[in-house]
Amino acid sequence: MGVDSDLAELAALTAEHLRWEMDLGSRGLPEVALDALERADEAASPPPSPAATPDPSPIASPVASPIARPGATEAPERPQAPAAAPAPSAEEAPVDARTRLTVLAEEAASCTACRLHEGRTRSVFARGNPDGALVAFVGEGPGYHEDQQGLPFVGNAGQLLDKMIAAMGLSQDEIYVCNVVKCRPPDNRTPNPDEAAACMRFLEGQLDAVKPQVIVALGRHAAENLGVGGGGWRGRWGTFAGVRVMPTYHPAYLLRSPEQKRPVWEDLQKVVAALGRELPSR
Repeated sequence: MGVDSDLAELAALTAEHLRWEMDLGSRGLPEVALDALERADEAASPPPSPAATPDPSPIASPVASPIARPGATEAPERPQAPAAAPAPSAEEAPVDARTRLTVLAEEAASCTACRLHEGRTRSVFARGNPDGALVAFVGEGPGYHEDQQGLPFVGNAGQLLDKMIAAMGLSQDEIYVCNVVKCRPPDNRTPNPDEAAACMRFLEGQLDAVKPQVIVALGRHAAENLGVGGGGWRGRWGTFAGVRVMPTYHPAYLLRSPEQKRPVWEDLQKVVAALGRELPSR
């Protein structure tokens, strides 16, 4: 029994030795030793804690960025989906006419850009329909009654203007009425050039928002600020920001000079014709 046991142990040692030599012969002693050390280190090192493990980013991920191996064919990049167009910002979003005019009216009510604000009771912005106005009537500035009520053309001149509008066959829903300046000049004087210039941004904003088919400039001052003044200014077509302008006398002037009503009526008939409409039968 002792001899057989010794022979069995010798055979086992011989087989182990042969496996060791085969392993050593194929890779060499240094590589076998390094493998053994790495296995020993892995067994001794504790597994990393979840908090210490960095969260892999998509760029560093082996899936997103595979490491190239010699001789390996690099996988083609997957096509990127086109980016969606950004939504328009609040500044770029379209704004309706009434909202624009409301903002302008609020700014005009608190404006101190010229000396006229010192004597105003109320700023006088506009009256009429900003959505469907065919004709915009532009005067020079508010008077006493307008300053008190905050609406343009509400005094005697305004009553005459409304009669002229009715004679043209236009309803109050088809007109928009405003002035060059929004505050009453002292003693109803003509606005000075710097005062008109300070208010011009309001007038330009109004006409751009309303987009009338025709503008009627009431009085020489309104005509000049709309670029259609000069010699023989009344009754001659002009344009302002691409819109046709008919300059004619102011209703307040007609109250003092009733003989001028006929030429004004001739000017207004041209406006009706430009709209492609007919005068109402009397």
